[in-house]
Amino acid sequence: MNLHPVESQVHISHAKTDGELSAILNLQQQNLPHNISREEAIEQGFVTVKHSFDVLRRMNEKHSHAIAKSRDAVIGYALVMTKEFRNEIPVLIPLFEMIDKLKIDSQPLSAANYFVMGQICIAKSFRGLGIFDALYAQLKSSLQNDFNYCITEVAVRNRRSIRAHRRVGFVTVHVYTDPRGEEWEIMVWKW
Repeated sequence: MNLHPVESQVHISHAKTDGELSAILNLQQQNLPHNISREEAIEQGFVTVKHSFDVLRRMNEKHSHAIAKSRDAVIGYALVMTKEFRNEIPVLIPLFEMIDKLKIDSQPLSAANYFVMGQICIAKSFRGLGIFDALYAQLKSSLQNDFNYCITEVAVRNRRSIRAHRRVGFVTVHVYTDPRGEEWEIMVWKW
């Protein structure tokens, strides 16, 4: 995926250092719903999960996260969360339980070789430049020999993220409402 010419200095790679992992957590913190206005969440999107450094590092050791950097600053990321981390983040346990009940191509999704998109985020000043697509292209390029599917769930109210995921190739396979009343789309990208 070609980036916007203005941002040709953006480099897509994989997280390798503790500093890059800390920068991911900093960008994540800036985009949690309680740190942005309601209007910004509707217009620009938001991230839901807050990862600990330990879990983020262990996830990265298994399959490294894709990152976007500009002038050595992490300005975007896409986190790889394999099945073995299903119980590490309590808010995501219901997603894995839902995946266990779903089928794709008439086969149980639980038996499929997949990973969960642990989260994707782009810094505000770099949105709309193709970085989202480039991060997913990086993951597909590096992981398509290991996995058949990338699965994510997106809050229905996060319309920008839903549109971006569909543009990349994700399709919605299930919609559900959690106990707090939040509606979610489970989306699958078949490789």
